[in-house]
Amino acid sequence: MNGVRVARRPVALAAAVVLILEAFGIVLLNWILSIVVDRQQMSLAGLQPRAMSTGSWVGGILFGLYLLFCAGVLLRSALRDRAPGGFTRIALISCAVVHGMLGAFAIGLVGWVAFLAMMVVLGLLVLTLMAYGEGATGEARGNAENRNAENPPNGAPPVAPTSA
Repeated sequence: MNGVRVARRPVALAAAVVLILEAFGIVLLNWILSIVVDRQQMSLAGLQPRAMSTGSWVGGILFGLYLLFCAGVLLRSALRDRAPGGFTRIALISCAVVHGMLGAFAIGLVGWVAFLAMMVVLGLLVLTLMAYGEGATGEARGNAENRNAENPPNGAPPVAPTSA
């Protein structure tokens, strides 16, 4: 278990760096898509091209902010060596689920290299979540110094058998 404790900070830091790079990549990709839609005057189901262009740009910014938030949570966990709790843990779990879904879509739409990239990010997120665990914030649930006759480690001592 000590190996996991040693590796969890670098893994969380690496995951944060990857998510930051991915956030900028997503924003850049959506910006390029919005330019293409706007210049070619593409329309889908009667939507105005400008609305589609703006939607792509806003969607990219929102998804990029979500990834930056998750990266910030990972950076905070790596710097403080404490598990994310509550809402931030749920955000990291949702980020892992999103990367799993993106990986599944990437096989058919982009190819195996994109799938591999998504699975690397998914692996970093899951490893970070598992390494920190729920109760791995540093507090102890008990210690050996408090064990005595009144406070045995496994509850009350067994009753001695009696002969009948």
